[in-house]
Amino acid sequence: MIPRSVLILAMAFGHGAAFSADTIEERTWNTSAELGAITTSGNTNGTSVTGKIDTRQELEDWSNQYILSGFFKEDQTQTSEGDKRYVRSAERFSLSARAAYKLMEEGERLFVLGSHVDDRFGAYSRYSSLSVGRSTRLLKSDDKIVEVELGPGYFSGVRATGEDEDGLTVRGAANMRWQISDAALFTQTLAVERGTSNTHSVAETALSTKINGTMQMKAAFSARNDSNVPVEKKNTDTQTSLTLVYSF
Repeated sequence: MIPRSVLILAMAFGHGAAFSADTIEERTWNTSAELGAITTSGNTNGTSVTGKIDTRQELEDWSNQYILSGFFKEDQTQTSEGDKRYVRSAERFSLSARAAYKLMEEGERLFVLGSHVDDRFGAYSRYSSLSVGRSTRLLKSDDKIVEVELGPGYFSGVRATGEDEDGLTVRGAANMRWQISDAALFTQTLAVERGTSNTHSVAETALSTKINGTMQMKAAFSARNDSNVPVEKKNTDTQTSLTLVYSF
């Protein structure tokens, strides 16, 4: 089991960074916090909340990134005695830290990434991974950036059935940023970890629009997939969200 050691090692390698665009000023911190909530009442009662904090730093030789995110959902149900109560139907928290060392060639970097996910209702109740590799910028224009990365890794997890699982992986990822206009940004990310017994993938498609200098509205669709899951679990979990993002 490696949840804590994964994160400590990743932070020690220069303070994590991911797919940062050159528009970020060097030697500065950039943080964004997003929050979205939906409450329903009437024939259907429930509450869902999603949030994320994304902190990045650009140094002369390193790019750093830390991400903390969470999601939970509660639904009102009625017991056989007629009593109403709220039941948690989704609960997931994740944390990642990344370090990317800038090479001489523009857009070329060596990275180390550590992540940990607690998912109470997922195919894996805990999933930790550590990976290293190289990222390459395939395209850079006035309004678009496309980057890919590849490297080996290691994962350790606990399946929903309580079984421990670990092993070596190969991780590949891709990221695209498209500045549609001064006020609109489209992003697409995909990361896949292939192991001997399971292929774990995470993808997100998002469109952000500026409200003012520091506030944005973000609409996103994300999907998490595991190829090998317990019989009572589905392979794919999806989430559609609308959040307010504050940048500072």
